[in-house]
Amino acid sequence: MSITQGTPVRATWLGPLIATVVTVPAAFFAYIIGCLTPMACDSCNGAEAEHFDRRFDTAFTLLEVGLLASLVMLIVSWGLPQTDENVARRAVFAVLAPCTVAFSFLLFTGMVPSPN
Repeated sequence: MSITQGTPVRATWLGPLIATVVTVPAAFFAYIIGCLTPMACDSCNGAEAEHFDRRFDTAFTLLEVGLLASLVMLIVSWGLPQTDENVARRAVFAVLAPCTVAFSFLLFTGMVPSPN
Protein backbone atom coordinates (compact mmCIF):
# COMPACT_ATOMS: atom_id res chain seq x y z
CA MET A 1 0.00 0.00 0.00
CA SER A 2 1.57 3.25 -1.07
CA ILE A 3 0.54 6.75 -0.21
CA THR A 4 0.28 9.03 -3.20
CA GLN A 5 0.41 12.75 -2.90
CA GLY A 6 -1.86 13.41 -5.84
CA THR A 7 -1.08 14.88 -9.16
CA PRO A 8 -0.01 18.51 -9.25
CA VAL A 9 -2.44 20.90 -10.88
CA ARG A 10 -1.41 24.08 -12.62
CA ALA A 11 -2.91 27.51 -11.96
CA THR A 12 -4.41 26.66 -8.59
CA TRP A 13 -2.72 29.81 -7.33
CA LEU A 14 -5.15 31.99 -9.29
CA GLY A 15 -8.05 31.71 -6.82
CA PRO A 16 -5.98 32.59 -3.74
CA LEU A 17 -4.30 35.43 -5.65
CA ILE A 18 -7.61 37.01 -6.64
CA ALA A 19 -8.93 36.50 -3.10
CA THR A 20 -5.84 38.19 -1.68
CA VAL A 21 -6.12 41.15 -4.04
CA VAL A 22 -9.76 41.63 -3.02
CA THR A 23 -9.58 40.70 0.69
CA VAL A 24 -6.55 42.67 1.88
CA PRO A 25 -7.72 46.12 0.69
CA ALA A 26 -11.31 45.40 1.74
CA ALA A 27 -10.19 44.33 5.22
CA PHE A 28 -7.96 47.39 5.49
CA PHE A 29 -10.78 49.80 4.64
CA ALA A 30 -13.26 47.95 6.88
CA TYR A 31 -10.84 48.22 9.79
CA ILE A 32 -10.16 51.93 9.14
CA ILE A 33 -13.88 52.69 8.95
CA GLY A 34 -14.39 50.68 12.13
CA CYS A 35 -11.68 52.69 13.88
CA LEU A 36 -13.17 56.00 12.75
CA THR A 37 -16.75 55.12 13.71
CA PRO A 38 -16.54 56.35 17.34
CA MET A 39 -16.14 59.89 16.03
CA ALA A 40 -19.80 59.74 14.97
CA CYS A 41 -20.78 59.98 18.62
CA ASP A 42 -18.38 62.71 19.72
CA SER A 43 -21.27 64.99 20.61
CA CYS A 44 -23.14 62.28 22.53
CA ASN A 45 -23.66 62.78 26.27
CA GLY A 46 -24.73 60.65 29.21
CA ALA A 47 -26.80 57.57 28.57
CA GLU A 48 -26.61 57.91 24.81
CA ALA A 49 -22.80 57.87 24.90
CA GLU A 50 -22.74 54.93 27.29
CA HIS A 51 -25.15 52.96 25.08
CA PHE A 52 -23.06 53.75 21.98
CA ASP A 53 -19.83 52.72 23.70
CA ARG A 54 -21.23 49.38 24.85
CA ARG A 55 -22.59 48.51 21.42
CA PHE A 56 -19.48 49.76 19.63
CA ASP A 57 -17.12 47.72 21.81
CA THR A 58 -19.00 44.51 21.05
CA ALA A 59 -19.35 45.30 17.35
CA PHE A 60 -15.69 46.25 16.95
CA THR A 61 -14.59 43.04 18.65
CA LEU A 62 -16.72 41.04 16.23
CA LEU A 63 -15.26 43.01 13.31
CA GLU A 64 -11.73 42.22 14.45
CA VAL A 65 -12.53 38.52 14.86
CA GLY A 66 -14.12 38.43 11.39
CA LEU A 67 -11.13 40.12 9.79
CA LEU A 68 -8.80 37.71 11.55
CA ALA A 69 -10.91 34.79 10.30
CA SER A 70 -10.63 36.09 6.73
CA LEU A 71 -6.86 36.25 7.12
CA VAL A 72 -6.82 32.65 8.33
CA MET A 73 -8.89 31.61 5.32
CA LEU A 74 -6.43 33.32 2.99
CA ILE A 75 -3.52 31.53 4.64
CA VAL A 76 -5.31 28.19 4.34
CA SER A 77 -6.15 28.80 0.68
CA TRP A 78 -2.48 29.51 -0.05
CA GLY A 79 -1.20 26.74 2.20
CA LEU A 80 -3.14 23.78 0.84
CA PRO A 81 -1.07 21.63 -1.53
CA GLN A 82 -1.62 22.25 -5.23
CA THR A 83 -3.03 18.82 -6.02
CA ASP A 84 -6.17 17.45 -7.66
CA GLU A 85 -7.74 16.66 -4.30
CA ASN A 86 -7.41 20.22 -3.02
CA VAL A 87 -8.60 22.25 -5.99
CA ALA A 88 -12.13 22.61 -4.61
CA ARG A 89 -10.92 23.28 -1.06
CA ARG A 90 -8.56 26.01 -2.23
CA ALA A 91 -11.38 27.61 -4.23
CA VAL A 92 -13.81 27.47 -1.30
CA PHE A 93 -11.37 29.10 1.11
CA ALA A 94 -10.45 31.69 -1.52
CA VAL A 95 -14.12 32.63 -1.98
CA LEU A 96 -14.90 32.62 1.75
CA ALA A 97 -12.13 35.07 2.64
CA PRO A 98 -13.62 38.21 1.01
CA CYS A 99 -17.14 37.06 1.90
CA THR A 100 -16.09 36.94 5.56
CA VAL A 101 -14.82 40.52 5.35
CA ALA A 102 -18.12 41.67 3.85
CA PHE A 103 -20.20 39.76 6.39
CA SER A 104 -18.13 41.06 9.30
CA PHE A 105 -18.44 44.64 8.11
CA LEU A 106 -22.19 44.33 7.59
CA LEU A 107 -22.56 42.82 11.04
CA PHE A 108 -20.49 45.67 12.48
CA THR A 109 -22.54 48.38 10.80
CA GLY A 110 -25.75 46.69 11.86
CA MET A 111 -24.71 46.53 15.50
CA VAL A 112 -23.40 50.09 15.92
CA PRO A 113 -26.25 52.47 16.74
CA SER A 114 -26.50 55.69 14.82
CA PRO A 115 -26.28 58.75 17.06
CA ASN A 116 -29.30 61.05 17.07
